[in-house]
Amino acid sequence: MKSLAGLFAPRAKLVPELQRGRELLNAIDAGGIPLNPAIVNQIARNLGLEVSTSAPMEETIERVRAAVERGVNTSSAEDGLR
Repeated sequence: MKSLAGLFAPRAKLVPELQRGRELLNAIDAGGIPLNPAIVNQIARNLGLEVSTSAPMEETIERVRAAVERGVNTSSAEDGLR
């Protein structure tokens, strides 16, 4: 019964920067292609990454993916301590 409770428990909300990064990655994984590199760069900067305007977008997306993963893992670990 306890495992069912976990399915319906409200999930912790992510900070806006992580949420926006996750939304970008979900859209890309669903087959979307970012049309504006400036938006991708801004999301990366909001996550604390230093991004060159000349960096390839694919590289920036992979760095965003790693940053979101780290942020989600940190958030999950903090929730477990509460």
